Amino acid sequence: MSAAAVEHPCDDEPETLLETANRLTEQLPGHRVEIIGGLVTVAPPPDGPHARALTKLMRPFIAAGLDDGETEVLQGVGLWLPSGPEDYVIPDLAIVDADLDEHLIENNCYDPACFRLVLEVTSGNYQTDLRHKVVAYAQAKIPVYAVVDRKHGRVHVLTEPLPGGYDRHEVYAPGQQAPLPASIGAEVSLDVDEIVRAGRSKR
Repeated sequence: MSAAAVEHPCDDEPETLLETANRLTEQLPGHRVEIIGGLVTVAPPPDGPHARALTKLMRPFIAAGLDDGETEVLQGVGLWLPSGPEDYVIPDLAIVDADLDEHLIENNCYDPACFRLVLEVTSGNYQTDLRHKVVAYAQAKIPVYAVVDRKHGRVHVLTEPLPGGYDRHEVYAPGQQAPLPASIGAEVSLDVDEIVRAGRSKR
């Protein structure tokens, strides 16, 4: 009989996905653990260019007054998803309603109805951001989903959520401004060249 079998008799309840995710979070400090579509995903700690791009991204939102009054600009706040009983994500950046604290659901995650925009800066797992999370955020009815695709040097802006994805998907290249809908609380355009350069590795 193996040690694992002795420690975990067959009549024990199996670990839930949420318990697995929380255990991994404790075991892998700095990693981002999420549950999307009933699957636990683990992303490595962000590198310097990833963090640099996020800093550049926050500035236009703050300058537009979105971090005061009715909204806040937050990094790494949990968003509870309707796609599964334990699904949640931790977007890199979000514009949320100022009463966010009143809408805690579970596991430090909040009601998606409080989120006006979510934004991801891709790492090695860019397909997760450009595929799986597109569906997850659309199903959660997040009005605006923006992605900084560092691999291809572009910014994606997705709007008008539907059950299987977003109805509108605009892609912007360096030299362009990526306008965001005024529904986020202010008129903001992202400087694609500045963001892409900030997110590029200097090695």
